[in-house]
Amino acid sequence: MASQLETLVYLLLMVLNLVNGILDTSPLETITQWKLISYNFPPKSPTTDQSFYSPENILITGLAIGYDRIYVATPQLFSGVTATVSSIPKVGAGDNPVLEVFPDWSYAVAGRKDFNCSDLKLISVYRMRIDSCNRLWALDAGISRSLEDYEVTCPPKILVFDLATNRVVRRIDFPRQVLRGESLFTNLIIDETTSKAGTCDDVFVYISDTVEPAIVVYDSQQDVTWRVSHPSMYPDPDFAQSEILGDRFVLMDGVVGLTFDEKAGIAYYQPLATDRVFSITREVLRSGPIALTQLLPVKLVGKKSSQGITLGVSPIDGSLLFSPLSETAIASWNPTTGRQQTLATDQQRLQFVADLTTPRIENGALYMVSSKFHRFFLKNLNRNEYNNRILRIDLTGSTPSSLSPFIPTKPSTNYAFYSTNSIEKRPSVSSFVSNTAVTGNFFSSPNLSPFGYELFPKSSRNPFTALNPDEALQTKLTRQPSESSFLDNLPPVGYTYKRFTRSIGAEKNAMIN
Repeated sequence: MASQLETLVYLLLMVLNLVNGILDTSPLETITQWKLISYNFPPKSPTTDQSFYSPENILITGLAIGYDRIYVATPQLFSGVTATVSSIPKVGAGDNPVLEVFPDWSYAVAGRKDFNCSDLKLISVYRMRIDSCNRLWALDAGISRSLEDYEVTCPPKILVFDLATNRVVRRIDFPRQVLRGESLFTNLIIDETTSKAGTCDDVFVYISDTVEPAIVVYDSQQDVTWRVSHPSMYPDPDFAQSEILGDRFVLMDGVVGLTFDEKAGIAYYQPLATDRVFSITREVLRSGPIALTQLLPVKLVGKKSSQGITLGVSPIDGSLLFSPLSETAIASWNPTTGRQQTLATDQQRLQFVADLTTPRIENGALYMVSSKFHRFFLKNLNRNEYNNRILRIDLTGSTPSSLSPFIPTKPSTNYAFYSTNSIEKRPSVSSFVSNTAVTGNFFSSPNLSPFGYELFPKSSRNPFTALNPDEALQTKLTRQPSESSFLDNLPPVGYTYKRFTRSIGAEKNAMIN
């Protein structure tokens, strides 16, 4: 009996040592975290007014990493979001840091009606990016309460801030010809691959329109804008319902995940409501609108194990970075070598990763923002838990675990060029942690099955949700194995085909790598 007890104690100690080893060697670092978000309110702010400040409705969806500060985006998903862009110190913020409204309180519009859309205001920013000239590009969707009554407060725009002075150095307004009735601009890429060193005004910007699915392209040097669309940018009703640790929610988001491989010149994208990742080359996006009768040369990169909202590219080896929601993980796939890895798994800290960024000022660092979005959405938030986090992984030193190989397996309306007429220079107005592989594969072989249905129509009141909250959802449709899907049969990587240029009838070969 004593011998058996000693053996049991020894085994328990071994298990504890193993768990401690896993915890100590996890590559996932918590930079800061919040239970509920608060701001550096001015004196006499109406913080008891729910339309001005409702902490249960404020979550972070985007971040940008500066030299000494971290900038965060808190969009107006619900009422009571006081300000949409803020910052915190990069070092020493601790837990629950107070958000400092950026660039100052004159840009905030919560509870206000005394402003014009031509004013320097920020309505609702989902994501931001910092260029090589240390300027912050804030993409303002202009939509208030997008998950409630979806008010189109102002047209979308981009404000470019010089982070040395926190002043607006450029404003980009989008012409109405590239907008649709419920356009929601949620993500952006700044493509500087062919810009002249030190000038950051000859770039291309690629923008996701999530509700009216498309990618909007802005040529900064020519100051013109166009949009391109493809069925792959639309939500798939089979994947309208997402699940995180038993919480299920329905969200029919179109293209929202958007990232760019600068070395390969390839943009990757994904809707939230899909299990697929797609790609398109820089040359295709830059070549302007194509004929209405033609399709964009989009490629199916592969399939994931569950939905995801964000994508990134590793600066180390060009691997595609992503976060499958149901697996609460950060994973990568190298499109050149086919190597697939789990960088981190954490059921508490990685529940809903909304944004990834690899700042050029920290080569090899991957920052991400996670939240319990599903709890905000379902209105079952626990105020005593941490509900927003900023996390970091060192891509040069992490020891990810391997998964099974990633197996890789056409597009709608396009328009003419439109001038934005918007270059303006004006000053601003004043737990469980594991480094083991997640159960199941992140990717699978493409299924040869079609869409036997039309896309869900969007509600005129809330274009995100296709179903009433109490409606049952059949998450998977029954398809015949012999049937073939349009998206599953997109050309794989390396396929050469012909596409039309903006001169209708003119053809040229285009190789998508």
